[in-house]
Amino acid sequence: MEVINEDSSRRSLVNVRLGSGARIFNFVNAYDCEIGDGSKVGSFVEIQKGAKIGKNCKISSHTFICEGVEIGDEVFIGHNVSFINDKFPAAANADGSLQTGVDWKVVPTRVKRRASIGTSATILCGVTIGEGAIVGAGSVVTKDVPAGATVVGVPARILRKIESRDSISK
Repeated sequence: MEVINEDSSRRSLVNVRLGSGARIFNFVNAYDCEIGDGSKVGSFVEIQKGAKIGKNCKISSHTFICEGVEIGDEVFIGHNVSFINDKFPAAANADGSLQTGVDWKVVPTRVKRRASIGTSATILCGVTIGEGAIVGAGSVVTKDVPAGATVVGVPARILRKIESRDSISK
C-alpha cells in the first residue's frame, strides 16, 4: 500500500494507506486510515483515523466511517450509511469542560467479508456484521448480525437467514 498525503479543494487525504487500484472520488475526507486494493470510495465520504477498509469494497457517497470501524473484503456500503463509535456520547465532562479524546473510549465495530449495508443504515458501535449478511436500507443495527442473515427495521431484526448469498436467484 502506498501512503498518500494530498490536500486539495476537491478532497483531503492525509496519511492514507491506499491500496493498488483503489479509487477515491471528489470531496472525500480521509485521514490516518487504510483503504484496500481495488476499493472504491464515493463522493462526500469521511473515513476517520484507524478505520480499515478491505479489498474490493464499494463505499457509496455521503457515508461516515468513524474511528474503530473495520470493514472486510468485498463489502458494499450504501449511500448515507453512518457508523457510531461511542455508546454514551457527550460534549462535556461532569465539570463542564469540553471532552477530548482522552475522555472516552472507542468501541470497535466489524463488518465481515461480502456483507452489504443498505442506504441510510445506522450501525451502532460494538457490533459485528457477519460474513455475507445484508442490512436493509434505513435499518438501525444495535446488536450482532449473524453470517448470512438479512436484517431490517428499527431496531434491526432478522428477516431471513441464508447459507450462501450465491444461492439467491438474481
